[in-house]
Amino acid sequence: MSAIHLVHDTPVIRPPGLALVGLLATGAGLAVAALYYSQPMLGELGADLGATARQIGLVPTLTQLGYAAGIFLLAPLGDRFDRRRIILAKAAALIVALLAAGASRAIAPLWLASLAIGLAATMAQDIVPAAATLAPEAQRGKIVGTVMTGLLMGILLSRVISGVVASHFGWRTMFVAAAISITAFAAVAARALPRFKPTTHLPYAALLASSAQLWRRHGALRRATLAQALLAVGFSAFWSTLAVMLHTSSWHLGSAAAGAFGLAGAAGALVAPIAGRLADTRGPELVTRLGSGLAAVSFLAMAAGVLLPPHAQLWMIGLGAVGFDLGTQATLISHQTIVYGIDPGARSRLNALMFTGMFIGMASGAALGSLALAQWGWSGVMTMSAASALAALAVRLWPSAKRA
Repeated sequence: MSAIHLVHDTPVIRPPGLALVGLLATGAGLAVAALYYSQPMLGELGADLGATARQIGLVPTLTQLGYAAGIFLLAPLGDRFDRRRIILAKAAALIVALLAAGASRAIAPLWLASLAIGLAATMAQDIVPAAATLAPEAQRGKIVGTVMTGLLMGILLSRVISGVVASHFGWRTMFVAAAISITAFAAVAARALPRFKPTTHLPYAALLASSAQLWRRHGALRRATLAQALLAVGFSAFWSTLAVMLHTSSWHLGSAAAGAFGLAGAAGALVAPIAGRLADTRGPELVTRLGSGLAAVSFLAMAAGVLLPPHAQLWMIGLGAVGFDLGTQATLISHQTIVYGIDPGARSRLNALMFTGMFIGMASGAALGSLALAQWGWSGVMTMSAASALAALAVRLWPSAKRA
């Protein structure tokens, strides 16, 4: 077990062992996966609950909005209180929310449960700063990169798992299984996690006010947040509409097929440690530009793919998922490198600000993607996603971002 204590307000840190790093990576992955289990199941959810496409599209939208609100309102508490207690409390809340989603018999209760899942799943955003705090300076990039790999794998493999489980056992089983997985993590974490000393004693209102001050003070934070939020629009638009498109298209593919595309996207999660090392050696600015450009090209290729024969179009979607996931995740790691270096004593607040913007982008992408699919079809969704990725690239190319 690792430990951290304060001697004259200076952290003295022992490196965390592999088991603890693995636990943190697993917890981050399981928590964030809860945000995405519903996406491949939207076709089955709508049919079972008698909901329209727009009503069912609110499920991922509310989940992302809950996550964004939870990051902004709850994640800064990691600088003020023991992160171990916060992680365990959110784990308990997430278990209840997942079980409520699985028990929903109408769309309105599912909306409420989805919002609660988003709020509680911000446990992941307490785990990542915890890893940065436990890690010695010389190993911080490696350890945070490992935990982020777990988080990103949770995002992408959640769709594969939920697609298979929903196809064979029903969508309610998936929510129950997710609750069981969080229960198992919490049981281990209660014994293995060390306690964390707070880095500030500001009251809650002052803590939120200091977040606003950090936002105004640091242009690098604002640029990183805006660019990542724009990439998140396209990322979420793709994943929140894919299952509906496959279900209603001439292919008539179910949740298992939609989830299988997560295997292609999982390649992006594996680039996280590589992107971190490249950001260390060549600078994070270069990686943000390369990643944003790759995402834009991938979305444009999928938009043009509608002109291909059906079989070839499926291959294009798979290749595009690899490309834009890889670009989005590489850019995220580089933006974290920028943001975590701004003020080590305010990592929870800085992390909260950037991820609040990112998940506002996610929620916007889910809503705009559903509207674009209804109005202009799959090519409209991909064109909108490409535009958002190009806007992110423009933010990183803007002259004022030269040193950010």
